[in-house]
Amino acid sequence: MEEELKCPVCGSLYREPIILPCSHNVCLPCARTIALRTPESDRRLPPLLPPPDPDPAAAAAAGGGGGDHADKLSLPGDTDSGYGSYAPSLKSPTGVRVLPLGPVPPAPGPAASSLTCPQCHRSASLDHRGLRGFQRNRLLEAIVQRYQRGSSSSSSSSSSSSSQCQLCDRSPPAPAAVLCQQCRALYCAACQLRCHPARGPFATHRLAPPPACPRGDGGKAAACAEHEAESYSAYCASCRAPVCRRCLEEGGHGQHDVRALGAAWKQHKAQLSQALNGVSDKAKEAKEFLVQLKNLLQQIQENGLDYEACLVAQCDALVDALTRQKAKLLTKVTKEREHKLKVVWDQINHCTLKLRQSTGLMEYCLEVIKENDPSGFLQISDALIKRVQVSQEQWVKGALEPKVSAEFDLTLDSEPLLQSIHQLDFIQMKFPITVPPVPLLQLEKCCTRNNSVTLAWRMLPLSHNPVEGYILELDDGDGGQFREVYVGKETLCTIDGLHFNSTYNARVKAFNSSGVGPYSKTVILQTSDVAWFAFDPSSAHRDIVLSNDNQTATCNSYDDRVVLGTAAFSKGVHYWELHVDRYDNHPDPAFGIARINVVKDMMLGKDDKAWAMYVDNNRSWFMHCNSHTNRTEGGVSKGATVGVLLDLNKRNLTFYINGQQQGPPAFENVEGVFMPALSLNRNVQVTLHTGLDVPQCVKQPKLPNN
Repeated sequence: MEEELKCPVCGSLYREPIILPCSHNVCLPCARTIALRTPESDRRLPPLLPPPDPDPAAAAAAGGGGGDHADKLSLPGDTDSGYGSYAPSLKSPTGVRVLPLGPVPPAPGPAASSLTCPQCHRSASLDHRGLRGFQRNRLLEAIVQRYQRGSSSSSSSSSSSSSQCQLCDRSPPAPAAVLCQQCRALYCAACQLRCHPARGPFATHRLAPPPACPRGDGGKAAACAEHEAESYSAYCASCRAPVCRRCLEEGGHGQHDVRALGAAWKQHKAQLSQALNGVSDKAKEAKEFLVQLKNLLQQIQENGLDYEACLVAQCDALVDALTRQKAKLLTKVTKEREHKLKVVWDQINHCTLKLRQSTGLMEYCLEVIKENDPSGFLQISDALIKRVQVSQEQWVKGALEPKVSAEFDLTLDSEPLLQSIHQLDFIQMKFPITVPPVPLLQLEKCCTRNNSVTLAWRMLPLSHNPVEGYILELDDGDGGQFREVYVGKETLCTIDGLHFNSTYNARVKAFNSSGVGPYSKTVILQTSDVAWFAFDPSSAHRDIVLSNDNQTATCNSYDDRVVLGTAAFSKGVHYWELHVDRYDNHPDPAFGIARINVVKDMMLGKDDKAWAMYVDNNRSWFMHCNSHTNRTEGGVSKGATVGVLLDLNKRNLTFYINGQQQGPPAFENVEGVFMPALSLNRNVQVTLHTGLDVPQCVKQPKLPNN
């Protein structure tokens, strides 16, 4: 709040604030200064501005900053402000130029005729009263004084009264004369002259009246600015200003919208309160928005960590795959090298052997040629010639060429993969959009309950293609074709109203503007063999009262009211029982089945949406579309059990009382979707029992009376 209590010119708390025509506030001393510095008065300063006091000590003695001098800055008609310590500086904290640091020389000329608002820069004309023509903001002044008293009491460490000097040596201390807003200290007149002179570093300090001596009207009614002897008694809505009795008598507001001061005060307070409520609502929204932003920070942090982990995992997977492929390629190179080495070594060994044999044969033949025994030579020459020829034939063309080359016929083209690695960046999100990838079914979240199934799925975190929605498909529970059961953006879906004791196949696919992606894997879900359900409070009549985890029903009305079960049947055989806990005054509760839109404020079976048996203490009737049939002897009492058997395979409905079939099958050719139903009034209380096996042995039914 402190910023609202500071003058836009001097930056200090308001002192004698006045209200400008533009509704902004300014200190009266600051208003004097602004009036002196308006453009039309820059060349003609008012004659009331005296020359500067040449004696600083005299100025200090005059009240710490020239109280008389500040008073002389008033335009004609102004009175003394009482703040003799005001010393304007060159600029305020808001940047508004006030007075030059040096003394302003006097100059003859007329007084300023206008005042410029330091906030909106609108000009306000001054009349013959000068600044006295502006209303004094007494409400703002009182708030500033309360704020000063609270600030000084909280900052003061002395236990003495806040209106006493805090630097006096005497006991008790002298009454305080001024409060320094910068030092937050109280001074008497003597201590202020001695310890806080208006020169040096203290020259720019602001001195104000002590908190214990607040200025104001002492609780008196505000005096009229035009007629000081009169108090405000009315409010002129046209002029937006309070007026007194004499203002109205003089006729200045004859055609204006004049209202009672108290009524206008209450009306404006109500308007301000209403506006504050709007601001309060916006502030509440802003707080909620800040909470949302803080949650967003948390989500961004968590998502960033998830994406980092996923990115690291994917890159590690790429590195692992590259490492495995590297090992495979190295194995191929090793095998190729070993093969070439083996071939070369085999060729070396073979050639070495042949060379040794040829060399030995050559040496032997040379020795034979050296012999001089012709007969002996001729004995072996034919054989030697043949051996030499055979040896020569061994070195045919190609025998002295390597069977393998030193080069490896293996070429690894890594350039496409290298380019893909270089292009591996999140900017790929901007590439042309293709169909979404396969959604992943979250099997740990997929489940069944009664004849309802719940499926959940998700997409890979780093999928490059956006997803606009999903299509969930389910078969008919009997191996038939798939059909769409959900299309939307959610990743969790529950399908109700399926067949009991059936096996369903489900799959999901994603789509975007480019088309539909591939199907996920198919998940198989098995519904319950028997139905477990309770009474449904959301669809029950408002007079129905449920308890015992919605298993027990009673009613607040003497009229019959309908309540349905939470299960819906369209296939199979189902059986449930209702135990009569209380039965007073022979009412007619009705038991049976109904559509979801059955009328709930009358007995079950009176409309065409219900098939029921209503029973009293002696007999029962079947009823549908308000048609009564098959009256059967035997009623219910407290402790009785009524069983309902719905066989949708045979499309009939049968009732039991205390384990004995009540009449023939009640209704034939029933098909569609049915919900267990009950109607009762306040004389009956019934408890539902479900998950029961279908009765196998049925007693002989009673014959209906003619």
